[in-house]
Amino acid sequence: MTMPSIKNEQEYAAALAAIDQLLEAGPGTPEGEKFDTLAKMIEEYDDIHHKLNE
Repeated sequence: MTMPSIKNEQEYAAALAAIDQLLEAGPGTPEGEKFDTLAKMIEEYDDIHHKLNE
């Protein structure tokens, strides 16, 4: 199974808003799993599109 990816800034903004609602999610819960998936998707998008100056 492949993980979905964020394709544009609109989806990125929606993912950030969604993850904000899941900050209190406990590990091992469906909400916690959704948080983990969103975090990975956001990190991947950031790595490609929002690189910080090193």
